[in-house]
Amino acid sequence: MANGRNNTRKKGSGRDPGGFVAMPWSVLDCPAFLGLSHPARSLLFELARQFVFDNNGRLLASAAYLSKRGWKSSDVITRAKRELIEAGFIHETVKGHRPNRASWYALTWQTLDRLPGYDAGATETFQRGAYQQNQPLKNTGLTPAHGTDKRTTAPPRGVADVSATPSHGAVGGTNIASPAPSRGNHLEMPSAGKQLHH
Repeated sequence: MANGRNNTRKKGSGRDPGGFVAMPWSVLDCPAFLGLSHPARSLLFELARQFVFDNNGRLLASAAYLSKRGWKSSDVITRAKRELIEAGFIHETVKGHRPNRASWYALTWQTLDRLPGYDAGATETFQRGAYQQNQPLKNTGLTPAHGTDKRTTAPPRGVADVSATPSHGAVGGTNIASPAPSRGNHLEMPSAGKQLHH
């Protein structure tokens, strides 16, 4: 009796054939990644595209290499590289120099491959998962900074001597103007143009 699952498995993996970029969710969801600029994110994918299985430490981000992949500005590449290094996503294993030596890089979510040609100290200073060091501290609780002692909602001077009258006493009625004009209510008097002549 045929098993439907086995038949599905024989048809393929459900994606197009060929290699793929494996980037863990821990990278894509971390605060350091979410804070990257768009050029830095793009460059990170370019570097991840180069990784196969034994070359982590020999990845290229030179303008000459990236120009074939549509990158046009050396300044944008330089800023993106600096941002990725500072955020802990890549580690420089070889410092490039003119006229024709390119820098090499390693992805920090992969193990650094032991390859010849690294600069002195590159292997010792590599830190796997360095991008996670940039995450904020976990919330340790919602306790206010001043503690949880009981706070009063009464005024600072207490509630015993609170008076309902203003501090200078009740308002006297002698200074209040009368709502009616001094010659009577204007609604009860004829207008000047309609006065009756006797």
